[in-house]
Amino acid sequence: MPGWFKKAWYGLASLLSFSSSILIIVALVVPHWLSGKILCQTGVDLVNATDRELVKFIGDIYYGLFRGCKVRQCGLGGRHSQFTIFPQLVKELNTGLHVMILLLLFLALALALVSMGFAILNMIQVPYRAVNGPGGICLWNVLAGGVMALAIASFVAAVKFHDLTERLANFQERLFQFVVVEEQYEESFWICVASASAHAANLVVVAISQIPLPEIKTKMEEATVTAEDILY
Repeated sequence: MPGWFKKAWYGLASLLSFSSSILIIVALVVPHWLSGKILCQTGVDLVNATDRELVKFIGDIYYGLFRGCKVRQCGLGGRHSQFTIFPQLVKELNTGLHVMILLLLFLALALALVSMGFAILNMIQVPYRAVNGPGGICLWNVLAGGVMALAIASFVAAVKFHDLTERLANFQERLFQFVVVEEQYEESFWICVASASAHAANLVVVAISQIPLPEIKTKMEEATVTAEDILY
């Protein structure tokens, strides 16, 4: 059985892994990966709007991995519209990249659960195989954190190099052309960053659990009475 010191740190490691899996689920469900400001370029060109009038043609957009919403501002007031990635927009986007992001997130979720299981195993008993011990916990956390980091980098690539926001803003637009003027990563994106950070923190936790504690030995000395002591 592992000592109380290791149990405490392995318990913390399992809690961090479980928290990471919950964060991934939340990031998948909440459609707030990125928000932005979109300019109705067609409306601006039609009325030859000045700098002061541009605010009347700037709308909003936010989206996640499955759905989103945009507000069109083309000089006639805001018009809300919602869209879904599957099946509406899947052909308009870089399908392979978008599907890869989803697969990476689901893989990271599975790896986070595996790392939690390994931490619980080490908290309960000392594994016979070294691969199931602290080295195994570190391995699964490195894999989970690496896969999550790759998913984050893939989403950034989709936004920066494949004009993801502009494609979503111009979906099913025949009369108006929208231009992205501002982009900002939202809570779901930063939740994924926190999930990857949790696995990095787990590596520190496992390393601390391997620090040997000084052993406190108490020696019980029994008093021995000899014949010389009695005579004395």
